[in-house]
Amino acid sequence: MRLGVVGAGAMVAEFLERGAPLVPGLEVVGVLARPRSLDRARELAARTGVPLVTDSLDELCAAGIDTLYVAVPNAAHVAYAREGLERGLHVVVEKPMTSTVDEALDLRRLAEQRGRFLFEAVTTIHLAALAQVRAWLPRIGDVKLVQSQYSQYSRRYDAFRAGEVPPAFDPEQSGGALMDLGLYNLHFVLGLFGEPEQATYTANVERGIDTSGVLVLRYPGFVATCTQAKDSAGPQGGLIQGTAGRITTSTSPNLVGAVTLELADGTVETVDDGLAGDRLATEFRAFVRAVEEDDRAAASAWLDSSVAVSRVQTAARLAAGIRFPADG
Repeated sequence: MRLGVVGAGAMVAEFLERGAPLVPGLEVVGVLARPRSLDRARELAARTGVPLVTDSLDELCAAGIDTLYVAVPNAAHVAYAREGLERGLHVVVEKPMTSTVDEALDLRRLAEQRGRFLFEAVTTIHLAALAQVRAWLPRIGDVKLVQSQYSQYSRRYDAFRAGEVPPAFDPEQSGGALMDLGLYNLHFVLGLFGEPEQATYTANVERGIDTSGVLVLRYPGFVATCTQAKDSAGPQGGLIQGTAGRITTSTSPNLVGAVTLELADGTVETVDDGLAGDRLATEFRAFVRAVEEDDRAAASAWLDSSVAVSRVQTAARLAAGIRFPADG
C-alpha cells in the first residue's frame, strides 16, 4: 500500500511515529497539509522519513499513491474521501467516517461504483480482544445488561469554557462526545450485538454541542448503556452481565485491553491480546491485508459496521437536538 496522508495534526503524528513503522507492506509516500500547517508537516515528515510534503492533492497523487488516509477535522472527511474515491484511490477515513448516515451511504455507493476499498479507521473492531468477548458470550447465559464507558477530560474543554470553539466542541465541525468517544462505545456494543431496536441519547449540551451524555440502546431482552464524556473524567471499560456470569474489559473501548470472564460456578479466565499499545498498526495491518488479498467480504463487513454506528449516532444526536451543517 502506497499511502498519502491528508492532515498534519496529533492523529497524523501518532500514526507516523507509532503506527506506520509497524505495518509491513505500508509505505507512506507523502503528507498533504493546508498552507498554514506546512511547517508543522515538514517537521513531522523530516522526523519520520516521509519524502513528500505538499499542499496540492494533485502533487500527492502524482507521487504514485494508491490509498488516501484522511485525518482532518470531522466535517472535512467527506470531501476528501469523495475526491480520493473519484480519483480511483482506496480511502481510509479517520473516525467518525462521516457526519451523517446519509453521507456514509453515499460514500459506500461511490466506493462500490469505483471498485475501491473504503475503510473507517476505528480500532475496536480489529482487536482480538473483541473477538474473545464475542466467543465468550454464550457462556454467560442470557445477556441482561451491557455497559460501555469512555470518559476523559479533554484539554480542549478548558478553552471551550473560556469561550473558544475548538473543533472537538464545534457543531459546525461535527464535534461532540457522541461523535468522538461515543463512536468507540457504539462499535463495541454493535460489534457484539448488532443494531439496537431503539436508541435514546440524554446529553449535557453546551452551546449546541454535547460535552457528555448517556446513550441507552434497547435490544430484545436487554439494555445497553454507552457513557461518553469530554467534560469530566470517569471509568473506562465494558461490562456485560448475563444470567450465568459476566465479562469485563480493562480499559476504554478503543483499546479493549485485557478481558475477563467470571462465571457463576467460580470459573475465571483472563485473556490479553497485547494490542492495546499497538492499536493504529493493528487496524492498518487489517487494511493492507484486505487490499493485498482483495478481501472484499471483510471490508464490506467493516463498512457495514461503520454505517450502522453512523445510523445510531445520527438518529440519537438529532433526537437530542444536536444538529450539524451536514444535516441540511
